[in-house]
Amino acid sequence: MSVYLRQYKVGDIVDVVANGAVQKGMPYKVYHGKTGVIYNVTKSAVGVILHKQVGNRYIEKRVNVRIEHVKLSRSREEFLARVKSNAAATRKAKSEGVHVHLKRQPAMPRDDRTVSLKDNWPENIAPVAYETTI
Repeated sequence: MSVYLRQYKVGDIVDVVANGAVQKGMPYKVYHGKTGVIYNVTKSAVGVILHKQVGNRYIEKRVNVRIEHVKLSRSREEFLARVKSNAAATRKAKSEGVHVHLKRQPAMPRDDRTVSLKDNWPENIAPVAYETTI
């Protein structure tokens, strides 16, 4: 029931995921799993702008899909949360008069460590000899 009660607006980012229980309004298999933007909303379907790879380029495709085969994408959640936290950190730093670094940093190399041989002795492994049983 929640599939039918969800309201979509123009500009929403959605994932096209075909639902096998409903054959009407199903997208073609190339578009399964793709993410796009809604450009049109009707009573039982939505129009989605997707990008399809054709040769060495991507072509914008407009696909009409029933709402059973569409779900809101979670791709922007992390970005929107980062925008909010950056805005809060900027406000706090401005009130304190301090500079704050907001850019994301790549994962640094892990710290060094030593492996003790107390319980980790090397083990010799050899293949089992081939036997012929005739």
